[in-house]
Amino acid sequence: MDARGRNSVDQGDTGIRTAGDLRPQAPPADRRGAVVAALMLAMALAALDSTVVSTAVPQIVGDLGGFSVFSWLFSGYLLAVTVTLPVYGKLSDTFGRKPVLITGAVVFLLGSLLCATAWNMAALIVFRVVQGLGGGALQGTVQTLAADLYPLKERPKIQARLSTVWATSAVAGPGLGGVLAAYADWRWIFLVNLPIGALALWLIVRHLHEPVREATARGRVDWAGALAVFACGGVLLTALVQGGVAWDWLSAPSLALFGAGLALVGAVVVIERRAAEPIIPGWVWRRRTIAAVNLALGALGLLMVAPSVFLPTYAQAVLGLAPVAAGFVLSVWTLSWPVSAALSQHVYRRIGFRRTAMAGIGAAALILLAFPFLPYPGSPWQPALLMLLLGGALGLFQLPLIIGVQATVGWEERGTTTASVLFCRQTGQTVGATLFGAIANGVLAARLGGAGDLDAVTRALDSGAPGEQVRHAVADAVHAVYLGAACAAVLAFLVLLFVAPKRFPVLDGPAD
Repeated sequence: MDARGRNSVDQGDTGIRTAGDLRPQAPPADRRGAVVAALMLAMALAALDSTVVSTAVPQIVGDLGGFSVFSWLFSGYLLAVTVTLPVYGKLSDTFGRKPVLITGAVVFLLGSLLCATAWNMAALIVFRVVQGLGGGALQGTVQTLAADLYPLKERPKIQARLSTVWATSAVAGPGLGGVLAAYADWRWIFLVNLPIGALALWLIVRHLHEPVREATARGRVDWAGALAVFACGGVLLTALVQGGVAWDWLSAPSLALFGAGLALVGAVVVIERRAAEPIIPGWVWRRRTIAAVNLALGALGLLMVAPSVFLPTYAQAVLGLAPVAAGFVLSVWTLSWPVSAALSQHVYRRIGFRRTAMAGIGAAALILLAFPFLPYPGSPWQPALLMLLLGGALGLFQLPLIIGVQATVGWEERGTTTASVLFCRQTGQTVGATLFGAIANGVLAARLGGAGDLDAVTRALDSGAPGEQVRHAVADAVHAVYLGAACAAVLAFLVLLFVAPKRFPVLDGPAD
């Protein structure tokens, strides 16, 4: 690590700060509580977004039309969030967290207001992309500020609260979206963001204070690199999201996008090597700890697709549950995940960040492998129990890695580091949706004689009870996806075993 990173170290709980430290002093307890409330509200804006919108899609399509492209309501938002994470991470290290968080919140709220005024599906998709441009700042900067404001031993508390926000949003979001769409108007799904965001902004402006930084300490912003990263990520993620859906994988649009994406990768490498302050600095991948956590959480994003995307279809088609009950089978992992994350500190303080994460992902691999052995058709409590256990295992895996990697860098590198971790996880989810979708469709086509895919199964569920052949085919397809997710968990375990250092080089607290 360079000298700048070494100098921006909070020396444990002694209150000693080196001359080069630019991180904000922890505010008084009452003010810090207000800042934490603001961070939780800001995180809730991002966490609620997709879950609230998903249940209102029928009303939105009925009002605006555009059924053939409605998936871009989610894909466009996801693309914008993912490709802006590295940019916002670097900007927060350059200008400070507060201006980046305020800018992101304003952009997100502007996008929400525009979404509520959309006159057709194309306009709504564009405005959702605007929302995503702000959502990238919310996700990355909130996680970075959580590490800035708390010493190492207290960080599990704030991270557990943020995890609880995600869990609550996953459970409450669909219900809230359904109520607003049914009894008010789908436009209120976006309008409710305005008072929540306004309160978060007020708390941030009033209670979050960062030290004034010298202009010479800020460095220059690599705007060319930011544009190249944005373009490269947008093209490649679009190719992954739309490949096999809007067009065939070997079609001209798919090949053109991948070709353009590879060319842009080369452009990013050239630009970033020449930049004085690159958006994606080389040390993100040269340092073993950060590289290992990036790869491991990329694998986490990959495996999370299996339950979050395919389990509801399994619960409806195989178990015969209604959509609400199917959603409950999935949502139980949001109950155990934050609890496990909050308790993980008692484990990693004894055996270290790396070993704790390895224990969590090892358990997750075994749980995912157990899913194909469930009896057919089985009872709902069986997959629900596995999901409860999986949430506990992943909470033990993810939080120690995030806290651990943030503790290995100083203030001026923490935003970039956190953004790289979140970027890899988001990219893993995009790749996972593409990969596991292909696997599921391949198994369905084989079992149904080439006459079915996941979309056909969804339509069968909407029109009535699927036949026994379809139920068996869905069970086999989801089993194959869970086996793929187990392989992703094994990959994460191997990365931690062979790439991650045995002890994380912690700067601002006791070594693990």
